[in-house]
Amino acid sequence: MSHSEENLAKRVFSDPVHILAFGLGTGLAPKAPGTVGSLLGVVLAWFTLNLGLTAQIGIAVAISLAGIWICGESSRRLGVHDHGGIVWDEICGMYITLLVAPASIGAWLLGFGLFRAFDIVKPWPIRDLDHRLDGGLGIMLDDLAAALYAAILLALYGWLMT
Repeated sequence: MSHSEENLAKRVFSDPVHILAFGLGTGLAPKAPGTVGSLLGVVLAWFTLNLGLTAQIGIAVAISLAGIWICGESSRRLGVHDHGGIVWDEICGMYITLLVAPASIGAWLLGFGLFRAFDIVKPWPIRDLDHRLDGGLGIMLDDLAAALYAAILLALYGWLMT
């Protein structure tokens, strides 16, 4: 681990805002931190699967609204807009994507792949949202849009499979 990576890890683990924004440390992954962070969204979806859709939607709204502040504040404290290690937005996006996924391994793998693809490629208007908005809202909104794209395709998949 380089000196700068070590310093970042110390900063992250010494500040509760960074701990959340960096997905309990998953955002410190040396490769593909957004993909690693997205796995927490899968875990959260799994643990809330039996709560019912109404509760899950409530959780999605709560973590998304909290994420606007968490991501914005972490970004402000780091002095870097949308630092690559901030993965709360990926956690939320992945969770939202899986709300419409049928409860099967195949559907969840498809949901994971779709969300990551839309988050990485950023088709219109996701790229515009990513570049035009500052602060926590800007950090969150492109991932929420990627989740919406992925969720629409997953819902279509679920409909076609029935």
